Amino acid sequence: MASYLIEPVDRLPFGGPDKARRYATERYRGAAGLNWYGSDPTLRFLMHRHLGAGALEWAAPHLERAGALMGGPILEHAEETDRNPPRLERYDRWGHDVSRIVMPPSFEAARRELVAGSFTRPEFAREAKAAGADPVTMGLAWNYLLYQADIGMGCALGTGGDMVVLMAEAFAPQDVKERVREIFADGMFSGEAAQMFTERTGGSDLAALESTATPAGDAWRLNGLKWFASNANGSAFVVLAKAEGGPDGSRGVAPFLVLRERRDGGHNGIRVRRLKDKLGTRSVASAEIEFTDAEAFLLAPESTGTGDGKGLGRMMELTNGARLGIATMGLSCARRALVESLCYARSREAFGAALIDQPLMRRKLAELIVEVEAAQALVFDGFHTRLRLGPALIKLRAARLGVTAASDAIEVHGGNGYIEQWPVARILRDAQVNPIWEGGDNILCLDVRRAVKKDQHLPFFDRLAEAVRHAPPGDDPTALLVSDRIDRLREALGRWRGLDPVTAEARLFPLAQFMADVYAAALLLEQAGWERRELGADRKALVARLYARAHLADQGPLRGIDHAAEDLERFKDLADGAFADDRP
Repeated sequence: MASYLIEPVDRLPFGGPDKARRYATERYRGAAGLNWYGSDPTLRFLMHRHLGAGALEWAAPHLERAGALMGGPILEHAEETDRNPPRLERYDRWGHDVSRIVMPPSFEAARRELVAGSFTRPEFAREAKAAGADPVTMGLAWNYLLYQADIGMGCALGTGGDMVVLMAEAFAPQDVKERVREIFADGMFSGEAAQMFTERTGGSDLAALESTATPAGDAWRLNGLKWFASNANGSAFVVLAKAEGGPDGSRGVAPFLVLRERRDGGHNGIRVRRLKDKLGTRSVASAEIEFTDAEAFLLAPESTGTGDGKGLGRMMELTNGARLGIATMGLSCARRALVESLCYARSREAFGAALIDQPLMRRKLAELIVEVEAAQALVFDGFHTRLRLGPALIKLRAARLGVTAASDAIEVHGGNGYIEQWPVARILRDAQVNPIWEGGDNILCLDVRRAVKKDQHLPFFDRLAEAVRHAPPGDDPTALLVSDRIDRLREALGRWRGLDPVTAEARLFPLAQFMADVYAAALLLEQAGWERRELGADRKALVARLYARAHLADQGPLRGIDHAAEDLERFKDLADGAFADDRP
């Protein structure tokens, strides 16, 4: 029953119930209110495959609760926080600088619920391990569900917690270690941490930063300005600075721990100049932070008195984990965009039929389904942590997909998609930051170059070969195509090595894209082989075939126009296997 007034314009002579049905508000429910685990057959497939049937029996109720939480209360809180973002109280009533960031009640409510139910809590990880369920896979699934509701909240809870805890345990004085343990008693995913790297000199050129640390007993005094600091309302920060007297370059950069409160309990020298007025991710407070003689602790061996010269390299090793987190955010934006598109296309009617029954719309939706599942395969590949190339390639692909999928979802919604009352505008605003966070496309390409020059790409090719070996049995044409492209990729790397330095750098982007294309296709084949053996089904083989055809096959002189229309003929298999909406 409609919850709105029936007005004169609803009774115009050329109107009527059939036309009014097209814009009946109650028919357009979207993803809100769904259980995002129960309605996601692809996630259930991945959990079955990675956890096994026995562990999944234990894990499923937890995943169901998480799916209901993210698609219900957390999504509601996220929408409210987006409308009423954090605010800065710079001074108290006597004009003292308190630099207090006030988070909206919706944010605090969401944080309480998320911290209480997080799969990253130490006790949950122990329970999962005892049940045979890999805690890393469970944590990844939880993040994937959360980020569909709000990637800003994911950043607010998870920015650098592991970095702070691990590095403090290794290098901080004993009393500081104990304080860090107290701060993170609820786990690393508690919203207490922040990474403060970026300065006005540039986000990626960390060697050019200006922040300076001066020795002060077993502590340091840190001064400088961080231009873009996310989760600025946290309690423990990893800050990059240069030790006074050290070299002005990358070897002079070292990580420091700065706590909100000094050892003596007083307010540390941390000033919030202003909050950033951002395009999206408004649930994470991003600010310009000035350090004025802030008490800090070196998170590196003090073998030279100014660190060991390896601080930046040490940070980059930890950054790979953060890149995988950003890739998951991109994937989640793409997944949410796909679900909203499917929901809208099933409800909206035009030219005598539902949008989802129109051939051009089916083509677009089928393409979205295939691309999202390829990115899923990359993000959920349990081997990527062992691959030096993995995090850069996965972020390169998944972060960008979040933007293009959100843009496609707006187009599916037409003019409604451009309006903030509809859900897809915020997805696009939020998704746009993922290609920037933890290194843009060009920085990722330079990371690929570093890995290749050190021959760290060899395990990557081993992973590709292993994945193809698990493809469906027989002379599968897709497996033959992917195997051939693996050989071509080896050849491309050899040719690339022979280019002059300037051209070689310019060609890094197509080289990295080629790597990501082959990687995703090989993983989809591996999934298809498992599905055939364990479930007796062939849907993933269809997804792998469509992906390889789009990204790896020679399209021929007719640009693929003469290819079989499997995306249309088996559209129901694709759509039903991507999204299950059991609402009446």
